[in-house]
Amino acid sequence: MKIMHVFFMPFLCFLLGCGSDSPPDTNSPELPSTPTIEILPATLLSSAEGGTQNLVVKADASWTVTSSEAWCSFSPASGYMGETSLKIGTTVNHSAEQRVAKLSFVSGTYTQEYTVRQEPGVEKNYIPDGYSMVWNDEFNDSRLTNGKPALPSASDWWYETGNGGWGNNELENYIAGFKGVDTCAVVTDGTLKIIAKKVGSEVLSIRMNTSQSWTYGYFEARLKLPQGKGTWPAFWMMPKNFSAWPDDGEIDIMEEVGYRPNYVASSIHCLAYYHKIGTQKTAEKYVATAESDFHVYALEWTADYIKGYVDGDNYFTFLNDGTGNKDTWPFNAPFYLKLNLAWGGDWGGSQGVDETKLPATYEIDYVRVYQKNK
Repeated sequence: MKIMHVFFMPFLCFLLGCGSDSPPDTNSPELPSTPTIEILPATLLSSAEGGTQNLVVKADASWTVTSSEAWCSFSPASGYMGETSLKIGTTVNHSAEQRVAKLSFVSGTYTQEYTVRQEPGVEKNYIPDGYSMVWNDEFNDSRLTNGKPALPSASDWWYETGNGGWGNNELENYIAGFKGVDTCAVVTDGTLKIIAKKVGSEVLSIRMNTSQSWTYGYFEARLKLPQGKGTWPAFWMMPKNFSAWPDDGEIDIMEEVGYRPNYVASSIHCLAYYHKIGTQKTAEKYVATAESDFHVYALEWTADYIKGYVDGDNYFTFLNDGTGNKDTWPFNAPFYLKLNLAWGGDWGGSQGVDETKLPATYEIDYVRVYQKNK
């Protein structure tokens, strides 16, 4: 009996795993070498109005997600093994083209892409009857050049550079697109971004002008304005053959200062009418979403009048007095268009600046010029 007992006990221990320091954990299956991520529905099409839609992500490993486009957002930004509900948000598509965003789901070294499409919007047409387009920049070139984002067309635009704002006591240093590794004029995702940023002890920004000039016409741009006390974005015009200010005139299609958010202004300046002598001709309009959404700012300029518009609403009118006096109407010569984002200055900085708001971005969807049909 003793011999059989000695023989039986080791055999029983072998069957039951006696003496094992780390028994196998049957509750923790091995992770697959290549994760499986299933996303439902298989495709997603958002309406032009935007909104929120739901995806279901089924995965056998943890994952994170990123979006290639700012207009397409998501929540949450990660998930785990099993089933996760993912909310996809899209903003309003104002362009007449379909937009496409790529969501990248990453698990370890594995990446799976998912496409979100958005229906094209319908652009509202505010162009007066009898006008045809003669020039435009849609800022649709988003290619990388030498690994950097595209700059505005050098044949269509030129830069003014320097400090001080030419008499406005501005605080920025205007640069020619970029300075070293810092770029302040970037064309991506179908828009131009003019960026004011703090670099070292200075604030860099952009003041850019069209290479062409026009006498009379309808001029419009679709703009989203920056936020923050100290910002001073503008869309305006100056005479091609400039010799003296305000003698040769200035036309301000849109200006806004960050300490007075969403109040936009349109003005003219000439020898008889300008702010330094208190005779300025200007009007202001409150646009509740000027800093959060795009709006169309426009000017109709004829031999008889100058009119300023926001989204088709005429809120500023200056009439030619018909005297032929340049002091009151120097607006019968070629003018070119200007886009700039000032920082501080006599108006923009009159209530101080808040550098915590930098970098600040002034976004331009397009600039278009129309003239009357002959």
